[in-house]
Amino acid sequence: MQEVLLVVHLMLAIAIVITVLLQRSEGGALGMGGGGGGGGGGGGLMTGREAANLLTRSTAVLAACFFATSLTLTVIAGNAGDRKSILEQTETGGGTNQPSLPAIPTVPTDK
Repeated sequence: MQEVLLVVHLMLAIAIVITVLLQRSEGGALGMGGGGGGGGGGGGLMTGREAANLLTRSTAVLAACFFATSLTLTVIAGNAGDRKSILEQTETGGGTNQPSLPAIPTVPTDK
């Protein structure tokens, strides 16, 4: 469940970036905004106002879905397991955290 929701979350993030980049710039501070003539056109598909309304609404819907998936992922991650400190967790293999002593080397005897 968490993996599927995470994939949906990432797809929503990419869709938000795309819809924001498709919107027309209002400031035009760098001179490359959506001004006038035939430069940045949407062809004849939609008028500027219709495109702005569609992109604004779709951005709002995508942002609301992104927010909902963020909260859902937070709740799922919070309920994932027991909350223990690292210090409270014990190793499954042994009782101590001390390193084992190396074996004493044996000397071969040739007789």
